[in-house]
Amino acid sequence: MLEQLMELVREHAQSTVVNNPAVPNEQNEAVIGAATESIASGLQQELANGNTEGVLSLLGGQSATGATQDNPVVGNISNNFVGTLLEKFNLDKGAATQLAASLIPTVLGSLVNKTNDPSNSSFNLNNIFSSLTGGAANGIDLQGVLGKLSGGLDKNGDGKVDLSDLTSLFSNGASQQQQGGNDAGGGIGGMLKNLLG
Repeated sequence: MLEQLMELVREHAQSTVVNNPAVPNEQNEAVIGAATESIASGLQQELANGNTEGVLSLLGGQSATGATQDNPVVGNISNNFVGTLLEKFNLDKGAATQLAASLIPTVLGSLVNKTNDPSNSSFNLNNIFSSLTGGAANGIDLQGVLGKLSGGLDKNGDGKVDLSDLTSLFSNGASQQQQGGNDAGGGIGGMLKNLLG
């Protein structure tokens, strides 16, 4: 999944990264890699924190705010990317904020569109969740779960569907993936290093 995500970031990085005078040309690939890592690790962090419903509704295209800066998941990922741009690439805060506010929602919007396009097999909900949770989503029909979320499992009318079992499963899987990432260069950061060479 990470390779496809990096290609997606690359597709949308021309104006925001490559043609951006605030980003030195020799840092273009590193910024693209950092954006990819911010998206993947941000989604993984949301799952680890128990926000299965937020990630599902974002990627499943069920969120009212979609992949915009107003979506809390997108906002968290954008904010983390701004921090990376400030810390690793020494961009000024205005340039970093503008770059993140333009690139992250655009890439996530494209990811949502591709994930929900039945004729596009490069991304699907189960593969994304399995990749982020170390396989915890294997064998679960996430499209079916998403249909139930939007189709009215809310029997008591409180606006919530009880996803506690699924949330726990994904949270544990994502947490274990993150811990694996801290040991011996594994996880999303390690996979990105392999992709970037």
